[in-house]
Amino acid sequence: MTAPAVIHHLQFASLPNGMRLHYASAGEQGKPLILFVHGFPEFWYAWERQLAEFGQTHFAVAPDLRGFNLSGKPSDVENYRPRHVAEDLVQLTGALGYTRCVIVAHDWGGAVCWNLAMQHPEIVEKLVIVNAPHPYLFARALTADPAQQAASGYMNWLRKPGSEQALAANDFALLEKMLGGHEGTRPAWFTDAVRARYHAAWSTPGDNDSHALTGSVNYYRATPMRPPTDSEPAADLSRFNPARFDPNCAVVKVPTLVIWGEQDRALPKTLVDGLGDFVPDLRVERIPEGTHWVIHEQPERVNLLIRSTLP
Repeated sequence: MTAPAVIHHLQFASLPNGMRLHYASAGEQGKPLILFVHGFPEFWYAWERQLAEFGQTHFAVAPDLRGFNLSGKPSDVENYRPRHVAEDLVQLTGALGYTRCVIVAHDWGGAVCWNLAMQHPEIVEKLVIVNAPHPYLFARALTADPAQQAASGYMNWLRKPGSEQALAANDFALLEKMLGGHEGTRPAWFTDAVRARYHAAWSTPGDNDSHALTGSVNYYRATPMRPPTDSEPAADLSRFNPARFDPNCAVVKVPTLVIWGEQDRALPKTLVDGLGDFVPDLRVERIPEGTHWVIHEQPERVNLLIRSTLP
């Protein structure tokens, strides 16, 4: 079977909440929907190999999240809280003509989709998470684990004014370093052609002449998840307090596959420990040699694991 073309030029969805999302797709609309949700500092193209594969059996869609690439980039930091981004995905699902879908998400996309699955389980047929911790486990680690606090120290740097200018300096040298291997070397998957695509996405102007990277960095500015500093407290666990909220508020009630590259420097494999307490229908697949960028390093393996969860 020949893989379908990935169509991405000028595909936009105007959502009821006023957000305009750009997306790429493969396959025929009307087949079951599978939604691929990228993280930082990526865009829809992170899922090119998955779109080509799953477009053969599904309507495979990968949006640019708000703040990234060609999607709308609201200026207010508050607009980047996970609940707003999750609502974009709910509305995008409806705009595409669906009421349910399979969701595959990585990094910040995973953080958003953990929340989506908790808040809107009715639209999530199955959830696949790649290297993105459950919000309670991550918040707990940021509060109590010095190793996690050190590994996540970059989050506080990204929250500072001017971080987007620093990321863009010297032809995006710092952003490229984030995608690098253990020694900061350029990874094999980040070819010249891929690099050109990423540079173009990182250069797309923001709304109201804001910096191209401001929207993506605003995810870090908006989140309560952060290591403590002398002037700011650690991550806020109050939303999970049973005295104030439904004690099941952190439970994901949909079938879930978690794929974890265990060489992730910022999100260590210990973040998967205890996940079964929050996800009753859970399967975990660990990739010992995989890094945070395992979807690029081992796309065929990741595709097989995703495929194994589908009917």
